[in-house]
Amino acid sequence: MKNAKFRLETCLSPAIYPKHADDGNIVVVVDILRATSAICTAFHNGVKRIIPVSTVEEARKKKEEGYIVASERDGYVLDFADFGNSPFNFTAEKVRGKEIVYSTTNGTRCIHMASHSKEVVIGSFLNLTSLSEWLIRQDAPVLIFCASWKDRFSLEDTIFAGALAEKLLDSGKFETICDAVTASLDLWTLAKPNLNEYVLKAAQKGRLAEKGLDDCIEFCHRADFTSVIPIYRDGELIPVS
Repeated sequence: MKNAKFRLETCLSPAIYPKHADDGNIVVVVDILRATSAICTAFHNGVKRIIPVSTVEEARKKKEEGYIVASERDGYVLDFADFGNSPFNFTAEKVRGKEIVYSTTNGTRCIHMASHSKEVVIGSFLNLTSLSEWLIRQDAPVLIFCASWKDRFSLEDTIFAGALAEKLLDSGKFETICDAVTASLDLWTLAKPNLNEYVLKAAQKGRLAEKGLDDCIEFCHRADFTSVIPIYRDGELIPVS
């Protein structure tokens, strides 16, 4: 139908993803601290492809097969992995032209959960504008899927959901009756005047700081560092062509 608007929803936790699942959705997986920020950084720096796996066992097997593996659980680099989950690990020197297996506590399992969907793409502040423009060009409902932390509400993921929802709704192509979208928009309105200060309230900031891993927090909230849009196809992430 001409001029019909597409549905926009936000899922605030993997625990309720089945309530939102729809094969026709384009799903934007969001794990700001740090998985989706790291993935966008890796593609910006020239990685050839990323193979996301859900479990430690899968990651270990891939390492035994000779792959470069970036993997962590609860912020700790796994003993067999080449490096961990900080976007600062994914430098051009390490990743350009490479194939990397990637497994994290929250983000990579969400990619697999959503793999039944029409498309699965990776969202972060780093690619906010290019991602929103790409979504607006598609003709499909959009679900913003917050990876959260062990199924618990995540402040930073929800703030990003609001930032993305604002752009999509302002385009006039989307509409929503989803309370999670409304809540994320309200949170984004509170946060955006001083985003870097606001996100210091996030529980994940404290978890990372305890391990000395909070050096990337400001970078992970940097808007439009890259125009790359990673998309999940046939078991791997590649850049949208």
